[in-house]
Amino acid sequence: MAVRGEVIAWLGSDEVGRSQFPDAEVVDLHGGLVAPAFVDSHIHLTATGLTLSGLDLRRATSRAHCLQLIADYAAAHPGQPVWGHGWDESSWPDHIPPSTADLDEVLGERPAYLARVDVHSALASTGLRNQVPELPGAPGFTAQRPLTGDAHHRVRAVARDLLTRGQLAEARSAALRAVAACGIVAVHECAGPEIGGLDDWQQLRALEPGVEVIGYWGEAVTSADSARTLMAETGARGLAGDLFVDGALGSHTAWLHEAYADAPDCRGTAYLDADMIEAHLRACTQAQVTAGFHVIGDAAVSAAVDALERVVADLGVAAVARCGHRLEHVEMVTTDQAAKLGAWGVIASVQPSFDALWGGTDGMYAERLGPHRGSQLNPLALLASQGVPLALGSDAPVTGFDPWAGVRAAVNHRTPGSGVSARAAFAAATRGGWRACGVRDGDIGTLVAGAPASYAVWDADDLDVHASNDHVQRWSTDPRSRVPALPRLGPADELPRCRRTVHRGVVLHG
Repeated sequence: MAVRGEVIAWLGSDEVGRSQFPDAEVVDLHGGLVAPAFVDSHIHLTATGLTLSGLDLRRATSRAHCLQLIADYAAAHPGQPVWGHGWDESSWPDHIPPSTADLDEVLGERPAYLARVDVHSALASTGLRNQVPELPGAPGFTAQRPLTGDAHHRVRAVARDLLTRGQLAEARSAALRAVAACGIVAVHECAGPEIGGLDDWQQLRALEPGVEVIGYWGEAVTSADSARTLMAETGARGLAGDLFVDGALGSHTAWLHEAYADAPDCRGTAYLDADMIEAHLRACTQAQVTAGFHVIGDAAVSAAVDALERVVADLGVAAVARCGHRLEHVEMVTTDQAAKLGAWGVIASVQPSFDALWGGTDGMYAERLGPHRGSQLNPLALLASQGVPLALGSDAPVTGFDPWAGVRAAVNHRTPGSGVSARAAFAAATRGGWRACGVRDGDIGTLVAGAPASYAVWDADDLDVHASNDHVQRWSTDPRSRVPALPRLGPADELPRCRRTVHRGVVLHG
């Protein structure tokens, strides 16, 4: 491969290349795999960086272990507020999260914000709760249990304000360095007033060029003029991303048609009603702006699809399709709904690692919904079969952002028949991310002459692309697929290790 400036100039055999470019600087990769660089189509950079540099509770194996990790971190950082992420009581022996009293026992009066792994509920110490006077009257408030809904959003905003600008700046930089080291050259930052706020998003926009940060702003509008104004104020690519219709299954806030199996009196939370969903879609379609929502539960998906259907009936398929509207997560979808989304050009930004973490007959999905309903989630094959364009993301810090792990999870879905081929998964993690943000030049995300020089070099178990199928899975012999020979992606196979990441000819890592 020959690269000139920002562009791939040529691909072919080594002998021809050396004769055609006799004065080129030659880099011998010694058997490394060169492949299009990845795009993470759903991430929260600052929160990811805070987890990398701070208190990561994803390794907690019990309530006692979680409290010990909190106590150890607090002792190592005296005088500072405690910000942590990642506890998941569904994997603990007693399935019970710490109480406010438990936190206070180890923290005293220290303010502490500790998000559940799905970031749709959080533990908050009394030292933090007391700094939010209106908290007891907010929806989602409980005195001893994790906070959800508006109570969670309010306490999170106050907790963020306790962090210094230096801490937040280092978190952003750490996250960008880390994703570049994983072969990622672009991310879709899902920002919004209830996530990091406008200042956080503007700080991300102002960072020096490197990993490309493509922003979506999750705030609802009711008119085309307000959509255009908000787009101008934020500089976002669309009014989409984490515009919450509902919450998450782990926090019992995903909006369901039928009650949770482990909480018979609960059907989750609807943050937007049908009229608001339709008004936002209509306004954005009229303004030719990408709209979209966070939808996880089947009732939330139904509300979004029904609203789309009404807008399509009024404004037409072409008007809707040209906007590239998108749905994040879309975990519970029927065949009929998938067919409609495919016909309307709606993009599904999906996170296969959700299934790897919580799927299966004994996972969190089965616990929350029962084995049958729990096995129907994240139906990637169904969406693809109905023509819904897929873009893979991590939702980091909810899951890890290693893109090969996401591709492997999409291939090895824990519900037989719900996964996709390695070729389709890899395309969704590369070209799919560019198409999802409106870049449809036909070349970016591939290795062809004339395409942007955005690629990664991988060590993949001494992968030899000329070797037998013992070393390489050749998922397509059709060169038009523009997908390279891929490494083995079985559940027990070692994932490739990134040696170098390049975006538009500039080395970002290695």
